[in-house]
Amino acid sequence: MNVVAQTEVTRETYWGLSSTEYALFYLLATVVVLVFLYGVYQRFARYAAGDDDPFERLDDLSSRIVGGTKIVLSNEKQFNRDLYGGLMHAFIMWGFLTLFTATLILMVDEYVARKALKSAFWHGDFYLAYKFIVNAMGLLFVVGIGMAMYRRYWIRNERLWGRHTSTEDDIFIWTLFALGVGGFLLQGLRIYATGMPDHEIVSFVGWGLALLFQSIGLPTVAGTATDPNHVTLGVFGVNAETVHWMAWWSHSLLAFFFIAWIPYAKPFHMLSSFANVVTRDEKAGKRLPNVPSDLDATNAESIDDFTWKELLDQDACTKCGRCSSVCPAKASDRPLDPRNVILDLKKYREELEAGGDEQPIIADGGTSVIDTETMESCMACMACMDACPVEIEHLQSFTRLNRQMTDQGDIAPSMQDVFQNVMQNGNTFGDSPRNRGDWTEDLEFDVADAREETVDYLWYVGDFPSYDDRNKRVARSLATILQEADVSFGILFDDEKFDGNDIRRVGEEFLYIELAGHHVETWEDCEFDTIVCTDPHSYNTFKNEYPEVDFEEFADDPMMPFDYTDEWNADGEIDVLHWTQAVEELVTEGKLELSGTELDYTVTYHDPCHLGRYNDEYEAPRELIKATGCELDEMPRNRSNSFCCGGGGGGLWMDFEEEPKPSEERIREALEDTDAGSDVEKFVVACPMCMTMYEDGRKTGGYEEEIEVVDVAELIVEAIGAEEEADLEVAAD
Repeated sequence: MNVVAQTEVTRETYWGLSSTEYALFYLLATVVVLVFLYGVYQRFARYAAGDDDPFERLDDLSSRIVGGTKIVLSNEKQFNRDLYGGLMHAFIMWGFLTLFTATLILMVDEYVARKALKSAFWHGDFYLAYKFIVNAMGLLFVVGIGMAMYRRYWIRNERLWGRHTSTEDDIFIWTLFALGVGGFLLQGLRIYATGMPDHEIVSFVGWGLALLFQSIGLPTVAGTATDPNHVTLGVFGVNAETVHWMAWWSHSLLAFFFIAWIPYAKPFHMLSSFANVVTRDEKAGKRLPNVPSDLDATNAESIDDFTWKELLDQDACTKCGRCSSVCPAKASDRPLDPRNVILDLKKYREELEAGGDEQPIIADGGTSVIDTETMESCMACMACMDACPVEIEHLQSFTRLNRQMTDQGDIAPSMQDVFQNVMQNGNTFGDSPRNRGDWTEDLEFDVADAREETVDYLWYVGDFPSYDDRNKRVARSLATILQEADVSFGILFDDEKFDGNDIRRVGEEFLYIELAGHHVETWEDCEFDTIVCTDPHSYNTFKNEYPEVDFEEFADDPMMPFDYTDEWNADGEIDVLHWTQAVEELVTEGKLELSGTELDYTVTYHDPCHLGRYNDEYEAPRELIKATGCELDEMPRNRSNSFCCGGGGGGLWMDFEEEPKPSEERIREALEDTDAGSDVEKFVVACPMCMTMYEDGRKTGGYEEEIEVVDVAELIVEAIGAEEEADLEVAAD
C-alpha cells in the first residue's frame, strides 16, 4: 500500500497542497477577512447613525462584558423553559467556539511558535489532547445542528416558522451542517491516506470514518486498493489523496463563504446578540425612556427616530420565536406577534438602505410598516422580553410606536375616553375626585388623612379599589388588615390621582408626567416612612419610573402645573412596597397573627405581571396565602412564566374580538391543568386589574359556578375573622 509515512505525534498542517495553492489560500483568506471587517464596519456605522439612547449602556463596560459573557456562555436564557432548545444551542455554540479556538491555536503554532520562535507546541501530549477535545466538541456541534434540523424540518416547530422565515435561514443551518460534517470527512480522509497512524485514534470520529474508507477499499493513490476483494476505484481516478484534496478545498471555500457572509445575514447574530446582551438595561421595560420637553421632537415618524440600541435589537433577533410563543396577545389571536414587529422594522430599514420608498412607520390601515391595531394589542406584560434569549427590549420600541400613535391621534376611542377622564377628573373612571375616599365610609374605623397626620404607611389605594365596587371590597380588606396590625396608615383622599403607569405604556407621556409631578408634589407635603400600593402597576411606576422623571426639564412648561423640580427618590431613601410585601413584614414581625390553620381551601395563585416579571416579587403573596392555611396548587405557568390577564398596556379599556380571552384561558388552566384540577376552589389574585379581568373572564367563559376569584387580602381577612369589620358581606350585597 502506497501511503505517506507519519510516525511523529503531530500532523502536517497543509498536507497535499502545493506552494501555489498555499499562496492562493492565504490570498483568499485575506480577501474574506477584509469583506468581513467591512461588513461589520457597515453594521456598526448604522448604529452610530441611530438616535442617542437615554440610558447608560456603556458604563462600567468591563463588568458588562463579564456579565454578558456569563449569560452567553452559560446559555441560561436558552435553557429557560426549553431543555431541548437549551441543549441544542449549547452544543452548537460550544462546538463552534471550540472549533474556532482550535483554528486559532493552529495559527499561533504555525506563524508564531514555528516561524517566529523556531519552536512548536502542537505535537506530543498537547496534540493528542487537542485532537480528542476537538473531536468531542465537533461531534457535539454536529449533533446540535442535527437537533436544530430535526426541530425545524421534521417536527416543524410552529414558532420557527413565520412570514420572516426565508431561504437565508436554510442556508445558515445547512452551511453549518456542511462545515461540521465536512470537517470530519476531511479528517477521516487524511488519517486514512497517511496510513492511519496509531496516535490518530484519539481523533475518534475521524478514525471511525477512516475505518469506513478502509472497509470499502478506497484506494490511497491512483490505481491501488487496500483490499483486493473490493472494486478498485483508482482506475477511475478516485483515491483518498484526490478526494482529500477536493474535500479540503471544498471545506475551505465553504468556510470562506460563511465568514464573509456573517455581517450581511443571519449569522451576524453571533456578534450582535453578544453586543445586545452587554448593552442591556437591567430595568428595561419596568422603566421606560423619558421624552424630551421639546415639543418638536418625534417618536417614530421615521426609522431615524429609533435609538442605536433599538436598531441593535433588530439585528440581534434570531427569529427563534420564543417571544411569539409566550405572547398572550398572539395566543388570543390579536394581530400582534412581537417577533414580527421587530423584524418588520428591520426589513423596512434594510429596504430604505437599498433605495426603497419611505412610508409611515405606524398608521391605521395597510400603508404603514406597523398597523395601529397591532400595537393596541400589546398588554405590556413583558413576557416577550423575559423569554428573549438575546435580551431584545421589545417594550422600548413598542412604547416608541405607541407614542407616535398618540402624537398622530391614532388612538382607539375607548382609550381617548380614558385620557379625557384622567385629564378632567384625575381617574380613569371619570368619577368625581371627591368620591375617591367614599369606600372607607362602610368601615368600622376611620382611615387617616395622610395630608394632615404623620403616618408610617402612605397608602396609595388606586383607581379600581377606589371606584370599582368589586375592588372596593379588596380595599376594605386591606384597610382592616392594617388596622388589625395596629400600624399607622393614611391615604390622600381626593388628592390621589391615577398613577399613570398604563396610559404611559399606551403612549400618553405628557399626561403621565403631569400625574407624576402632582403626586411627588403632594407627597413632599406629607410625613410618612413608606409608600404602600394596592396595585402592582402603581408599585412599579412609583418605584422604578417616578425617580427617573426630570421634573426640572418641564418646570417652564405651562402645561405642567406642578412646582416640584428636583428628582424624587432617586437615591431610594423612601421605600415603595406592594401591600403583600408590607403585610408579609408585619406577619414576620408578629404584628399580625396568622397561625396557618384557619382556612382549608384549595387555591391557585396568579402572578401579576407588574409584581412578578417586572419586579421579581413572587414569594410574598405565596407566603401570605400559605399563612392562612390554604393549600396552594401552582398553575403550570407561574412566576416569571405567568400568563397575562389581558389588562395591562391599556388592555383593560380595549375591545377585542378575541377567542379565547386571556382571562378565560387562564381560568381554564386553573381548573384543568393544575394538579388539583376542578378541586381548586379559589383563584387568588394580588392586583385590582387582574381582579377585574378575571371576574369578567369567569362570567364570559362560563366558570361562575366552578371557581371564585378572590384577592389575597380577602383570604387574610377571613383567616383573622375580620370579615364583618371589613364590611365584606355588605359590599357583596
